[in-house]
Amino acid sequence: MYGSNAHNIYAQNNVGIESPAKLIEMLYEGVLRFNAQAKKAIKDRDVEKKIYWTNRSIAIVVELVSILDDSQGDVSAYLSGLYNYQIQLLTTASLKSDTEKLDEVSNVFKGLLEAWRETT
Repeated sequence: MYGSNAHNIYAQNNVGIESPAKLIEMLYEGVLRFNAQAKKAIKDRDVEKKIYWTNRSIAIVVELVSILDDSQGDVSAYLSGLYNYQIQLLTTASLKSDTEKLDEVSNVFKGLLEAWRETT
């Protein structure tokens, strides 16, 4: 449900994506952007926007899970577990208006983005 939606949003907004590697980078950046918006909404006590932005982040992470290549072995299994844990944190952040959980997810995705950029 969420997965194809996230991909469609990015595909529509970025028709000229050169490679799947660039899409992954954009998805990581999207999580960071949406988490920042969700954090602002929590601070502003705007429940509607908090839910909207955390759901956007969750949609991206679901998409990341759905595009994992199981033939890559341990890396794929590790990322699957990591991504699913991030979904749990985002859900908790939304339910409890917990900015620390959002920060935790953002820190993970900052690290993933850095590592991704170094490998591509």
